[in-house]
Amino acid sequence: MNKKLGLILLVGLLFTQVRCFSQDPDFQIYLCIGQSNMEGAARAEKQDSTVDPRFLVMAAVDCQNLGRTMGNWYPAVPPLCRCRTNLGPADYFGRTMVEHLPKKVKVGVIVVAIGGCKIELFDKDNVQSYVETAPFWMKGMIKEYNGNPYGRLVEMAKLAQKDGVIKGILLHQGESNINDSLWTRKVKGVYNNLIADLNLDPGKVPLLAGEVVHADQGGVSAGMNATIATLPQTIPNAYVISSAGCTDGPDNLHFNAAGYRELGKRYAEKMLSLIGVK
Repeated sequence: MNKKLGLILLVGLLFTQVRCFSQDPDFQIYLCIGQSNMEGAARAEKQDSTVDPRFLVMAAVDCQNLGRTMGNWYPAVPPLCRCRTNLGPADYFGRTMVEHLPKKVKVGVIVVAIGGCKIELFDKDNVQSYVETAPFWMKGMIKEYNGNPYGRLVEMAKLAQKDGVIKGILLHQGESNINDSLWTRKVKGVYNNLIADLNLDPGKVPLLAGEVVHADQGGVSAGMNATIATLPQTIPNAYVISSAGCTDGPDNLHFNAAGYRELGKRYAEKMLSLIGVK
């Protein structure tokens, strides 16, 4: 082989490798964390069964029943969290995003959430002590994330960064931390860890935090919304998504399908405004 041909082959190989592992700036990725309302607690309906192919979900657990393998992208048909969760706010966040973004742009979500958990479950430095004292019904869900939901989220996010760019973090949590005056500080710790562990720019990656079921729906945890409202005082790039008027289920704790659709749209509307899309 002459030197010129060898050089051409080497350049071609390097170019192929760069293409395989380069970030697509038109693939927007969003991390979604929280407890049961982020998991999704409303049964999906017929209208939710079809989705724009530009909206994808990365499986954070293996789901044989859904034909999904952890770490791979799939059409974002609910459930988006785990194998047998339901419709949640991430569903219509993504659908609304792709509806208003240019046709060349894709949106991907990674949803890691545990029903009933406190924000402390996502504290990477104290997760083990939390898991040890977690109620038995929660431990099975935590086990699906290899005992560390935060660690699984970071693992999946790093894989996703090979494909696209993380643009934001969506949070829906608080029902289990009601009356916790330190909640905003704890959320800041989780946010700062994600920023550091994923090498993100906090000025470019906002945190969108949704209110729990509103008082206008008789929300049993509605008092937590006063605390959630103060989150931007602790995290400058945080924004609160109102749940006012978002309908809920009979337990007054979880939204119903219509409520999730509306709340998801509101998350998207805020995110679109932050990236300059009207």
